[in-house]
Amino acid sequence: MIGKPKNRRKQGERNGGSLWAKLPKLNWRRIGMTCASLAGVSAAAGVILWSLDKPIDKVTVAGRFARVSAADVERAVKQKVRNVGLVSVDLDTVRYSIEQIPWVDSVTVRRAWPHGLAVVVTEQVAAARWRASGLLNTRGELFVADARHVPLELAQLSGPDGTETEVAKHYLAWQGRVAEAGMRITAIRFDARGAWEFDLANGVTVRLGRRQFDEHFERFMSTAVKVVSQRATDIEYVDMRYTNGFAIGWRGSTTVAHHADEGDPQHG
Repeated sequence: MIGKPKNRRKQGERNGGSLWAKLPKLNWRRIGMTCASLAGVSAAAGVILWSLDKPIDKVTVAGRFARVSAADVERAVKQKVRNVGLVSVDLDTVRYSIEQIPWVDSVTVRRAWPHGLAVVVTEQVAAARWRASGLLNTRGELFVADARHVPLELAQLSGPDGTETEVAKHYLAWQGRVAEAGMRITAIRFDARGAWEFDLANGVTVRLGRRQFDEHFERFMSTAVKVVSQRATDIEYVDMRYTNGFAIGWRGSTTVAHHADEGDPQHG
């Protein structure tokens, strides 16, 4: 009775010994050499980065400039790289600083080894005026709210706050179509009620209304534009807010000429 537990302990010791025997033998010397090599590589990399992280003393600025000053761009860059090395400089911060300059649309910044930065700037393209002194780009974004110099040759768009992109989108679409007919849009008004109208360079106002205004524009282009091109000096406005036709208001007269089967005007 007493000998059985002793046999079990011996069996367990034998099993435990066999488990340890199965573990792989570690080559501590090789592990040490590998760690030393990695530490050496890290140290060498650190030395290289330190040697490359030299102060930035040269900034080159490229782009087709009409409104943006290259000197302003260089000044914005230098404010962000003072006491910063070429490796450690945050290029996103530099780019954001340049983008705050009026008339700057997009910017790319890259490192120019051994101790400089190369900056490429794309200017905004003004597609239209917004109200009195704002400027919209070709994406319909208001990029200058109160411009000191407003190109008067640009069409003047207006609408409630927050509708800049929508109004610009319709202007760009409609202007392309009107230009094909040899005319030009000089103003678009989108009022608080949602009604649309636009002015042509020949002095004629085209009223599209609130409902189905895109269809009214298409009907203007297919039916009324020929009359307008032939008798623009006699016409004050063209009212397209009718079911099928349109009405013309003549200059110096209270007479309104109706064309086609216009039905009732869809006012508003």
